Amino acid sequence: MSDGTFILEMKGIDKAFPGVQALDKAQLRLRAGSVHALMGENGAGKSTLMKCLFGIYRPDAGEILVMGRPVRFAGPREAMDGGLSMVHQELNQVLKRSVMENIWLGRFPKRMGFVSHREMYEKTRAIFDDLEIDADPRTPVGRLSVSQRQMVEIAKAVSYNARILVLDEPTSSLTNEEVEHLFRIIVKLRENGVGVIYISHRMEEILKISDEVTIMRDGRWIDTEAASNLTVDKIIKMMVGRDLTQRFPPKTNVPGDELLVVEGLSGMYPPTCSDVSFTLRRGEILGVAGLVGSRRTELLETIFGIAHRAKGRIIKDNRPVNNKNSAQAIRSGFAMLTEERRATGIFAGLDVTFNSVIANIASYKKYGFLSGRMMYGDTKWVVDSMKVKTPSQRTHIRNLSGGNQQKVIIGRWLLTKPDVLLLDEPTRGIDVGAKAEIYQLIINLASEGKGIIVVSSEMPELLGISDRIMVMSGGRAAGILDIKDATQEGIMRLAAKYV
Repeated sequence: MSDGTFILEMKGIDKAFPGVQALDKAQLRLRAGSVHALMGENGAGKSTLMKCLFGIYRPDAGEILVMGRPVRFAGPREAMDGGLSMVHQELNQVLKRSVMENIWLGRFPKRMGFVSHREMYEKTRAIFDDLEIDADPRTPVGRLSVSQRQMVEIAKAVSYNARILVLDEPTSSLTNEEVEHLFRIIVKLRENGVGVIYISHRMEEILKISDEVTIMRDGRWIDTEAASNLTVDKIIKMMVGRDLTQRFPPKTNVPGDELLVVEGLSGMYPPTCSDVSFTLRRGEILGVAGLVGSRRTELLETIFGIAHRAKGRIIKDNRPVNNKNSAQAIRSGFAMLTEERRATGIFAGLDVTFNSVIANIASYKKYGFLSGRMMYGDTKWVVDSMKVKTPSQRTHIRNLSGGNQQKVIIGRWLLTKPDVLLLDEPTRGIDVGAKAEIYQLIINLASEGKGIIVVSSEMPELLGISDRIMVMSGGRAAGILDIKDATQEGIMRLAAKYV
């Protein structure tokens, strides 16, 4: 447990970008042997503060002390050598290389000038045994589940013997059982004197695992409190600067005629969905629940045509649909928001305009050339209607917060005028204020007559916005519940049906 010593102090940190004051006198103090939660809406400055700590950004003003000594790291490698390590929300691994190679990349153990795979294996095995991680160090990372890959990144951070560990949304891809495993690892690290900075939007987790909580808003430090003194409502009020009494907006959509029929749908290449049947009505929000590995994402990908269909029928507006790729799906009136926003959703190195218009690019051709005026107009519509916070249309989308990136992608798909929206984890890694805006967007779109399928790992979210909930288990549809009959316990029973 904490001995009261501050092993990290960040004081008066300023950082400005063109048109944006990202940090304004921000501060953070971390004690040895404690878990310190860092909270705030997307765009509050959490990521920018951590990038200043790790030398990715150079602060315009302020002071950083590690173990009582002033530091100004030139980059992440220097920070790691200085006793800091970070597990990022968006995994950045070499998928074709083994687990142990990913952990020791850039610092392979050597014997007589050659890489010692035996020593590398033994060191990795020792860390895995200590952390109770069940994975073969020789397995290529690409064969692991997202949750296993997350655990590998945590093991890599531990391998640096870091005194300060930053975990950025570490549970976004984990099951409840895996979250408990992660918490056991954090408790062990805390007992060994490691200071942990825990960034998450899941408030129940924050209150369970943290010793102290720092709240940021608009780049500024708002308050630091003992977790024992806080409640979910108090955290929300400090984060958004107002009471957020209604987590989920009132339902204004009214399901109408049958829009989509899926009969006996199975994917071609396992692991995938198997013999799934359901219907979707105009103006309906159909939630899809299930445990990690239940093939919810694979179901959406098969409907959208980016995963091959082995058998089954998809009927839209009483006509058979044969989506063999995403282009055909778009022409058929489908749109899909993918689960991994940074990997398969945004073009990180390009601007808001490109990210807004790319799915609809053919419509901007005029006399063989792309019309800048038309693209500007549609991007303005996306920014205004989705309430995207951005300095300009020319801002690189990677510089926007996660919630604003998600709004741009939703706007991109709306420009294609879809009838059916497939939304895979639409609020993952997004703060409570932005979540409320996304929920309102989904309900508004359903009210306009669109059919919406929402995959989510958060049961309160599904219970809050859905009209019906289909539960997936082992790749199959285990049951469909009307929202008035749905409970978390009932959903969990169905989720375990074919496991």
